[in-house]
Parts: sequence; C-alpha cells; structure tokens
Amino acid sequence: MSPSEKSRSAAPTPGKARLAVATLAALSLTTAGCVTDPNTGHRHVSRAAIGVGVGVVGGILLGGVLGGAGGRIIGAGIGGVVGGSIGYTMDKQYKELREKTEGTGIAIAKVDDNKAILVSLPDGVTFDIDSYMLRPEFQSTLSKIAESLRAYPNSLVDVYGHTDSTGTPMHNQTLSEYRARAVADFLSIQGVSPARIRAQGFAATYPVADNATLEGRARNRRVEIKIVPVSDEQVRAARAASGQ
Repeated sequence: MSPSEKSRSAAPTPGKARLAVATLAALSLTTAGCVTDPNTGHRHVSRAAIGVGVGVVGGILLGGVLGGAGGRIIGAGIGGVVGGSIGYTMDKQYKELREKTEGTGIAIAKVDDNKAILVSLPDGVTFDIDSYMLRPEFQSTLSKIAESLRAYPNSLVDVYGHTDSTGTPMHNQTLSEYRARAVADFLSIQGVSPARIRAQGFAATYPVADNATLEGRARNRRVEIKIVPVSDEQVRAARAASGQ
C-alpha cells in the first residue's frame, strides 16, 4: 500500500527517547528556522519559520519525541474538527482546492476511504527534469494550496516525493527527498505551521504508471501533498496518550 493510500509513522524506541530529546533540543532552533530557498535550492534561516516562535520549536521537539500521528497532533497544537462536521469540512476544502487549481495540471482526489485529500503535483509543472528547485511559474499555484492549508489548520500534512526508475536508487532517493523538502519548505514559508508537515522521499518505490514508457515515467515523477483532517476525538486521544 502506497504512502498516499495510508500514512506511515514510526515511534522511537524507549531507549532512544532521551537521546532524541537531547539531539532535538540542540538542533531545534536551527532546524525549525532553516528552509530550502525554492529559487536557489540553498538552505537558509527563514524569518517566517522562526517567527512562529518557541511554540513551533517545542512542537517539533514534542512531535519527534512522541512519534506517530498522536505526537504530531500535539506538536502542531491542532485543535481538531468536531467529529460530526469533519466530513463536511473536508468536502468544502476539497471543492475549494479543485477550484483554486483548475487548469494547472494538479490532480485533487479523496483517498483513504474519503478520510484524506491527496494533491498530486506533476513533475513537468512543479520541477524541471532532475531538479529539485520549484519552477518560478508554479509558485503562485502552490501559494494557493498553502492558503488552503492555513484556512483549514486542523489537519496533518504529509509531502511525498516520487521519481521514475531511471537513474541509480541512491540518486532517485536523494532527489525524491529534496523535492519533498522543497515543497514542504515552501509551504512553511507561506505560513503553514512546520510542525504540521512531514516530508518523505520514496524514489521509485510507488509507481502509478509503467516505467517502460515515456508517459509512464512522466506520471511517476511527482510530489504528493496528503491532507489528513484531525477530529477533536483524535486530539483528546493524543493528549491522553501523552499525559496532557
């Protein structure tokens, strides 16, 4: 099952928890404020990322220590959608995203039995071949997606990078990770809480088309943004599990 069909999470083992806390505490101020410039590809300290404040640093720290969706919910300070209206809220966001991205080549779909929204960014629109720098003309469209994520803050956001099967596995893995990170960083620069976002690269592991054809390889080169609404019940469960 691909990550766009089911989110993956891995909690640290108890023996590594203290080490994770110490490491994250030492790096949090730098990591939370560092982003990839979508124009140059260079890492730098972002005032926008730091401006979210100590709460985000603490959120990233806490989410990393707790692990899993529950840790991310607590780390991001998500309030949750009232259970009875979560479907309505997601449908509204889904409709608005389709309207905002119409004619851009972006695909919007419901996944996980209609419990999440998947935004698929095609390679030719988002990046040049073998590049992880966002194309300047695409940034206004990605800004609209960020606007939607800000308007609907009670969700987790997973960014998945995928490649075709050409090139070495190591190269493809690195490229997929850098592309996912570039999109995630852009969303953060646009005001989406970094604590909500997780970026992962999967190289050619999850193709959606035949890599033996040019068309198939083009479809496989993509970045996906998965939006997972969080209910108030999930928030209560996460807080209870964390002892809050």
